[in-house]
Amino acid sequence: MASLDVLIVGLGSTHGLRAAEDELAGSLLRAGADAMLVRAERPREVRTLALTDLMWARAARRAAVESLAEAAPRAVVYSTTTAALLWPQPGAVRFDAPAAGNRPGRHGVWQRPVERRRLREAPLLVPQDAGALVEAGSPTTESVIVPIPVEPSDGGAGGVRDIAALTYATNPYKKGLDRVLAAWEAVRREDEELVVAGLRGPDRPGVRYAGTLDHDDYRALLRRARVYVTAPRREDYGIAQLEALADGTRVVTTPAPGPYAALPLLAGVGAEDGAPVGWVADPSPAALGAAVRAALDDATDDAVYADRALAAIAPFRRAAVDRTVAEELLPRLLRP
Repeated sequence: MASLDVLIVGLGSTHGLRAAEDELAGSLLRAGADAMLVRAERPREVRTLALTDLMWARAARRAAVESLAEAAPRAVVYSTTTAALLWPQPGAVRFDAPAAGNRPGRHGVWQRPVERRRLREAPLLVPQDAGALVEAGSPTTESVIVPIPVEPSDGGAGGVRDIAALTYATNPYKKGLDRVLAAWEAVRREDEELVVAGLRGPDRPGVRYAGTLDHDDYRALLRRARVYVTAPRREDYGIAQLEALADGTRVVTTPAPGPYAALPLLAGVGAEDGAPVGWVADPSPAALGAAVRAALDDATDDAVYADRALAAIAPFRRAAVDRTVAEELLPRLLRP
């Protein structure tokens, strides 16, 4: 049986999750660990969230069992609490948001109690933000916070900003697309266009739907946008907002329940100069629209804003995350 330092059991159920899993594996490898990432095989589509989670948890268990039969890892990391629900052996749990927060009522009827047990039994928790621990009930299990690394995309800031505003709305209700559209209608000027990524819909004056895009194409749109706007009803992390900052795009948002790691940064909480790098407003059309208008009309030079935004996301950059993985996470995973 082959030896291995760290086995990561991932779900890979979304592009964002796959990217986060790849980043964790890469960071462990750069820290000198012999790490391997395996992913669950996508199950068939089912109708309810509770059954969907069961199917994914079973798929993650199968992937873990098969890999454990071939290797003897010193540590196992389950990527998401769903991957850990039916684990074949205890391991660290990596998560952005717990079922306690994003599976209310009947949607999480079986997941929440099992999750509480797993978070107690795990040797280590690896949340992506401190807010995820709070939403999980502040478990006493030892934890290391490891953010998702965010970097400027190829091309970075500095290009032509020929799109007034961009939003991402694969899940329209959760992302608050109705709020964004109402605010946009209230403040847009004749020559300004809002591009809606991740969704098909009927174009109308001032609004264009870009549909589903691969990540490179999406980031290319982001580099062209002056403002990224979102009004989520719940935000598990806020990776799109961090990517916007990484590419020098001004960000307008609303407060939202959930860990929402990007929100304090956008509001200027903890900033050395106390200055926010985003515009945070109430979700009403008047308030959100005013924030969108203020961001669009912001007189700060684009290059100056891009430099400020990059400085603000320094804790989320790959170099910072690599230090946390090498100095804090890996020693805890591999200790006797």
